[in-house]
Amino acid sequence: MDEDAAWAELVAGFDDEPEPGTASWPDAENLSPARPDDPAGDSDPDAGSGPPTRSIVVHPVIHGPRDYTAHEDEGHYVPPEPPPLPQADVTTKFAWLAVLGGPLLLIVFILLQQEITWWVMTLGVGGFVGGFCTLVTRLRTGEDDDELPGGGAVV
Repeated sequence: MDEDAAWAELVAGFDDEPEPGTASWPDAENLSPARPDDPAGDSDPDAGSGPPTRSIVVHPVIHGPRDYTAHEDEGHYVPPEPPPLPQADVTTKFAWLAVLGGPLLLIVFILLQQEITWWVMTLGVGGFVGGFCTLVTRLRTGEDDDELPGGGAVV
């Protein structure tokens, strides 16, 4: 049979109702509906039995991703030591102390259930805001870097 003819037959019979007495699937897959007057839904043990149950045997995975071991190569890549952190000046150190210490002071007073007086609030909030503003104003602008006129990559 030609593919086009088979396809046309399927499309033509799409909306047709099946003939009475023909089932769309095997009888073993039919489930008997529960009766509405039966609260448990299953008074007769043979009436509600569906298809026979089958068991599936699951075998353990023999090889998985955690069983993989890398081969030892003599020429593997070892990254160089990172450069040391730049030394911070006294102003930057005090700014970081204020940014971290201000909220920490408020948290300690809250955890110890102490009364937060005006000087504690001023020191906590003011220290955070002042340290943050100090750190932002001291950021490098990048103007002192050697920039190429074309802005391309340097090899």
